[in-house]
Amino acid sequence: MAWDFETDPEFQRELDWIAQFVRERVEPLDAVLGSPWNIHDPRFEQHVRPLQAQVKARGLWACHLGPELGGAGYGQVKLALMNEILGRSSFGPIVFGCQAPDSGNSEILAHYGTPQQKRRWLQPLLDNRIVSCFAMTEPQGGADPAVFTTCAVREGNEWVITGRKWFASNARFAAFFLVVAVTDAQAPVTAGQSMFIVPAGTPGLSIVRDVGIGDEPEATHGYLDFDHVRVPVDHILGQPGKAFEVAQVRLGGGRVHHAMRTIGLAQKALDAMCERALSRRTQGSLLADKQMVQERIADSWIELEQFRLLVLRTAWRIDHYKDYRRVRQDIAAVKAAMPRVLHDIAARALHLHGSIGVSTEMPFAGMVLRAFQMGLADGPTEVHKITVARQELRRHQASAALFPAYHKPTAAAQARAVLGMDGDVPA
Repeated sequence: MAWDFETDPEFQRELDWIAQFVRERVEPLDAVLGSPWNIHDPRFEQHVRPLQAQVKARGLWACHLGPELGGAGYGQVKLALMNEILGRSSFGPIVFGCQAPDSGNSEILAHYGTPQQKRRWLQPLLDNRIVSCFAMTEPQGGADPAVFTTCAVREGNEWVITGRKWFASNARFAAFFLVVAVTDAQAPVTAGQSMFIVPAGTPGLSIVRDVGIGDEPEATHGYLDFDHVRVPVDHILGQPGKAFEVAQVRLGGGRVHHAMRTIGLAQKALDAMCERALSRRTQGSLLADKQMVQERIADSWIELEQFRLLVLRTAWRIDHYKDYRRVRQDIAAVKAAMPRVLHDIAARALHLHGSIGVSTEMPFAGMVLRAFQMGLADGPTEVHKITVARQELRRHQASAALFPAYHKPTAAAQARAVLGMDGDVPA
C-alpha cells in the first residue's frame, strides 16, 4: 500500500519556517500597505523587498518554476502545502514570487515566448521588477469566448487591436498585458482567437476606470479600451488562432493554486471563530460552551478538511499523471467547491462576531465577497460543475434492459443464476 499522509521531515522544516515567517513578517504588511501589486509604492521597496531577499536566500522563491527559470521546480503537492500557508496573507504570494496573474503569465512566456520576448519581459517578471496583466474577459459577455468582440487585424508588420476588456486585474500597475483577441471571426471559437503582448503605454490603450472589489485597499481591476492599438507582428504568443491552447498553460494550475491559498484564508476565518468563541461571554457562559456555536465550528472544520483533502488529492494526481487533461474533473471539482467552503466558513465567523463582524474593522465581509469573486474568476461555478458531471457521465453507460441490473428482483434472478440456485424456492 502506498497511502501516506505525512510530509517528509526535510520539507516539513521548510513549511515550519514559512509558517513562522508569514505569521511574524508577512501578515503585518496586510494591515499597513495597499495593493501587493503596487511595486511602485516606495513602501514596497522598503518593506517587501527585504522579505523577498530572505525567501530567495532560503531557496523558496517562485517554487512553481523549474530551476532553469530560477525556481525549485516543486510538484503540486509541495506547492499545495506551501500555498495554504501563503494564503493567510494577501502579500504572501508576492513575497514568495508566486502571485497571480504573474505566475501564470510567466509560464506562458516560458512556453510560448520568443527569445526576444523572454529577454524583454520574462526575466524582469520572474524577478518581480515588473508586474503584468491578463486581459481576457469582456463587459458584454464575461468569460464566454463565443461573444468576444475585441479583434486584431494584421496590417503589414503590425497587429491592430480594437475593443474593450473588463476586470483586467492589476492593469494600473502592469508593465505589459497579455490580451486575447479575435483574429478569424469565421473560424470556430477555439481556433479563431490569438494572444498578444501589449506593452503598457502603447498609444490607443487606456484604462477607462479601475474597479474595486470588496475590501481591497486599492481598486485594481481595469476596464480597458483598445482604440486601434498597434503592436509589432512579433508580439503574438504562439501561432495565430491558438489563444486557447496558450491559455491552458496557466488556467489548470492557476485554478488549483487559487484553491490552495483559499485553504489558508478559510483557516484564518476558522481560527478567528475559535478565538472569539473562547473569548466572548454571553447569557452566563462562553460562546464556546453554546452547542449551536460548537456546531458551526465543527461544520467549518469538517468542510475545510474535506476540501483540503480534495485539493491535495488533485495536486497528487497532477504530479502523478503530468497531464492536466487527465485531472480535468478533479480541477473542476476543486474550483466548484472553493467558493462555497470559503463563503460558509467566513459567514459563520462574521456572524459569531456580531455587529463588529459586518464592519470594515473586521476582514469577514471581505472574505465573503471574495468567495463570490472566486465563484466567477477563471470561469463561473456552473461551468465547472458541468465539467464534473460530464466527465463522470463518460464513465457510465445506459441500460437497454427494461429493468436495470440494480433492480432488486432482476439482481436476485441474476444472483440465483450465478450461484446455481435457479431451482431453489425462495424462503
